[in-house]
Amino acid sequence: MGSALPLGDPAPADGALPGDIVLEGTVDFGVYLHVPFCRVRCGYCDFNTYTASELRGARQDAYADEVLREIDLSLAVLESRGPLRPAQTVFFGGGTPTLLPAGDLARMLAGVRDGFGLAPGAEVTVEANPDTVTASVVDELARAGVTRMSIGMQSTVPHVLRTLDRTHEPAAVARAVEAARAAGLDVSVDLIYGTPGESLADWEASVRAALELRPDHVSAYALIVEEGTKLEREIRRGVVAAPDDDLQADMYELADEAFGAAGFAWYEVSNWATAPEHRSRHNLAYWRGTDWWGYGPGAHSHVAGLRWWNVKHPAAYAQRLAAGESPAAARERPDAAARRLESVLLRSRIAGGIAVGELVGEGRHAVASLIADGLIDGSAAVRGRVVLTRRGRLLADAVVRALTA
Repeated sequence: MGSALPLGDPAPADGALPGDIVLEGTVDFGVYLHVPFCRVRCGYCDFNTYTASELRGARQDAYADEVLREIDLSLAVLESRGPLRPAQTVFFGGGTPTLLPAGDLARMLAGVRDGFGLAPGAEVTVEANPDTVTASVVDELARAGVTRMSIGMQSTVPHVLRTLDRTHEPAAVARAVEAARAAGLDVSVDLIYGTPGESLADWEASVRAALELRPDHVSAYALIVEEGTKLEREIRRGVVAAPDDDLQADMYELADEAFGAAGFAWYEVSNWATAPEHRSRHNLAYWRGTDWWGYGPGAHSHVAGLRWWNVKHPAAYAQRLAAGESPAAARERPDAAARRLESVLLRSRIAGGIAVGELVGEGRHAVASLIADGLIDGSAAVRGRVVLTRRGRLLADAVVRALTA
């Protein structure tokens, strides 16, 4: 049911921002809408999601109205501080957003549009499990203003899907992509590599199958064994083997080669797109540190350097809103040093990199040795940018440690 929320200072019941917070009209604003429902819990997942037996009285059929109440609360908070910014991006994540009726998602999007407005050309993404995608669902979402669908493919190999506890058949992915394409949506597919028992040949088959779907965007994430998950318990008991770091590195290189040959360019360590306009603008906003408001249980928000996060459980979330209170559990305001560290951590992961001039002390001095080790692109450094090479992407955490020494 999701990893623990971070510690922080108590959040006020009315959700008000601190008096000295200054909202910058020139900073992009995005909206994240969390839908915490899943039919089954995947063994590797530690996201804040809940199956029907775990809801403790929370109701899926009331959820859209609860989110709309939180949107109204946020409008009151932000309107008191100045003009509202239209949403540049909206992202429905989960969980499985498409477990809700398409009409509920449409009403939530309408709440954002009516309250904040959508910027011209706004990107509106819905994550989807292939089992829950039909032509009628996608058509309704497209009419409501959705522009992009991110489809959870993960693998095309049956035994890998079983290990991940994914319930869809590989053929369902192709049907979902076809439906999204027919409705005029941009299409992204998500892959996971390094599952216990997955061979390099298995992974190559999944990469090839993904490319045959001709998506606009591909995400490929190394499987991480999260504490408290079913997969972590099975590995601890010796039921399955732990992911192999060297094999995962080989899998990443294979994928990067295949994606590049098919016309995709990396723009973040785990993300590739066929053209700049097909990049996930919403996720780029996270990596660049712009502002967003997250709605739903456990959702995180960031506005003008202040961060807060909602209570985790859907029942607690509903109770707070029914009482007219903010669902925020706690908040924090990182100091300048922490913000600088996070900026290096996030922005070094994207293809645009980070300016050498933003590094301080030993971090700036480390650039030359990182170039010599083949982890940073030397030609980009001459132009004043720190940009990871492919080897650097494989060792991104080590690069960040050196840059923030």
